[in-house]
Amino acid sequence: MNNAIVLVARLLLGHIFLLAGLGKITGYAGTQGYMESMGVPGVLLPLVIALEIGGSLAVILGFLTRWAALLLSGFCLVAALIFHRNFSDQMQMIMFMKNFAIAGGFLLLYVQGAGAYSIDAKRAG
Repeated sequence: MNNAIVLVARLLLGHIFLLAGLGKITGYAGTQGYMESMGVPGVLLPLVIALEIGGSLAVILGFLTRWAALLLSGFCLVAALIFHRNFSDQMQMIMFMKNFAIAGGFLLLYVQGAGAYSIDAKRAG
């Protein structure tokens, strides 16, 4: 039962970044402009997209899960501190806390590992 729960957790944690990464591709110019308005060089957008899509797929499939979870956890924390630090706006405060909560979920996945239903488990034998 625990392995099934870990699989569901991986799916729930990973899907948001898969959709976000794909959305950044379709809304590239708008995302790049928003990043630049927040002081982040727009040239970093391809790296963000690669991390979101690649990291989410790694988590979902259970491939190099601990590393992907650690990277995505750090990404969540950095994104919260850069993009959601306006606590006078309640929505930004909620987004800040959401990013921190997701980072916590990824840290638990880093400690737990991918579980039996994963490529990592199959590679380990």
